[in-house]
Amino acid sequence: MRNVGTTDRALRVLAGSLLILLSLINVIGPWGWIGLAPIATGMLRFCPAYSVLGLRTCPIEHEQEHA
Repeated sequence: MRNVGTTDRALRVLAGSLLILLSLINVIGPWGWIGLAPIATGMLRFCPAYSVLGLRTCPIEHEQEHA
């Protein structure tokens, strides 16, 4: 089930990419590789922390019944 919305997703991928870039150019060191986590949650549109906290930034998906 998705819990990461479109804007949240874009910000996660952007922030994660920036962290990795800063790590690659030796500005923040190897800790920048933590940027893989927000990239992964953005790409998968699922955040385990949101799930535990009961948060979501995307619309609720309604199951459609097929007749």
